[in-house]
Amino acid sequence: KIAESTFGGGTKAPAGTVLTYLGSPYAFLIAISIVIIWWLTGPIFGYSDMWQLAINTGTTIITFLMVFLIQNTQNRDSRAIHLKLDELIKGSKSARNKLLNIEDLPDSVLEEIHQEFTAIQSKLQNKEVATQKTKHETAKQLVQKIAELIQMPHSEEEK
Repeated sequence: KIAESTFGGGTKAPAGTVLTYLGSPYAFLIAISIVIIWWLTGPIFGYSDMWQLAINTGTTIITFLMVFLIQNTQNRDSRAIHLKLDELIKGSKSARNKLLNIEDLPDSVLEEIHQEFTAIQSKLQNKEVATQKTKHETAKQLVQKIAELIQMPHSEEEK
């Protein structure tokens, strides 16, 4: 059975659930409301250092925690994409199996594979340029042949 979650056996990791709520329009409205309330309480607290420290501390803590939540979700999404790509590679008859789990290979091996694909791309571009030249030459010869046929006499009377 495909693993449902890396945390708690549920269908979605808690970090993903939290980010779903925190990314909603309601969460944005709550955040805006907190800032407006903080701003409106400025005169009550005399715009003191403690008043500024409250918002600074709150936003710093929230930002700090959000970094980890976002990174967790990105790691999870990245792993899911890699698994999907691995499945497509595995299922394709023309794909090379050495590309399975490529994300786990050392950087030196990734660079070698990158160079290999760069060489393939270069060969394909050179082949395309050669094909275009051949097509151009063939078209040129065809035009010359048509021009010759147009200038040739068509009957015995014209000779």
